[in-house]
Amino acid sequence: MAYKSLLTVATSPDRVEPAISVAARLALAEDAHLDVLALGIDGTQVAYYNMGGTAVVLQMALERAEQEAKAVEKAAAAVLAGQPAGLRASVETAVAQMGGLAGLVALRSRFADLVVVGRPYGKGRGPEAEAVVESALFDGQAPVLVLPDDPALSQSFGGRVVIAWDQSREALAAVRKAMPFLLNAEIVNIVIVDPSAHGAERSDPGGALCQMLVRHGVRAEVSVLARTLPRISDVIGRHVRDQNADLLVMGAYGHSRFREAILGGATRDMLELAEVPVLMAH
Repeated sequence: MAYKSLLTVATSPDRVEPAISVAARLALAEDAHLDVLALGIDGTQVAYYNMGGTAVVLQMALERAEQEAKAVEKAAAAVLAGQPAGLRASVETAVAQMGGLAGLVALRSRFADLVVVGRPYGKGRGPEAEAVVESALFDGQAPVLVLPDDPALSQSFGGRVVIAWDQSREALAAVRKAMPFLLNAEIVNIVIVDPSAHGAERSDPGGALCQMLVRHGVRAEVSVLARTLPRISDVIGRHVRDQNADLLVMGAYGHSRFREAILGGATRDMLELAEVPVLMAH
């Protein structure tokens, strides 16, 4: 598999540059096409109907969203103009209410080999950032590359990769969809945290996955770690630093999204704390 259709979704003119630049670099390396979806979000939630007044509010909100979409489009075009010659790219502009955002992003993501976005959690992020990631993952069934806040950490990545392996179908989906990165990596470290003593891989944790990757020509190794910190995400994060890794591959949302939102989980924790790009799939 190769990445031939890349997508990035921009909802703020202030945050278009990192994702577009990274996606453009990947598109050039993979001889791929980059699609940029510039969105203006209408966040109006009318709680009651007032003849005349409600229509005015909705019209004003729509006009504001259209202006935001145009601003995002202009910023995206400026970033694309500064990319190396030979990049094949296009920008599509759209306006969506929060309720319709998922369907629009899912439709565009469904036909992308990889979606590149900024981190959805953190200061200044609205609910639309999380909605974009979840829509691409769940409804679009696309792998999503989430970039850290510091642009310097995304300048070069994929040389040293850590795979967070828990034997789940989500983790396996992430591995399969990350194969273009894994094949080009100097080393791929499969990390298993506190493996089950009664699991299917109890005699050789990570061994079957390592064998599969090696047969593809991936330079892979396995690390089995004890859960020495309160959260699994903390153990994985420390291991990523110890390995001097520059890309983390992991399955997304092993539990329901509701449970993740209420109780937290390794997925959300890693997206909030990750110091390197994270490639996820579901």
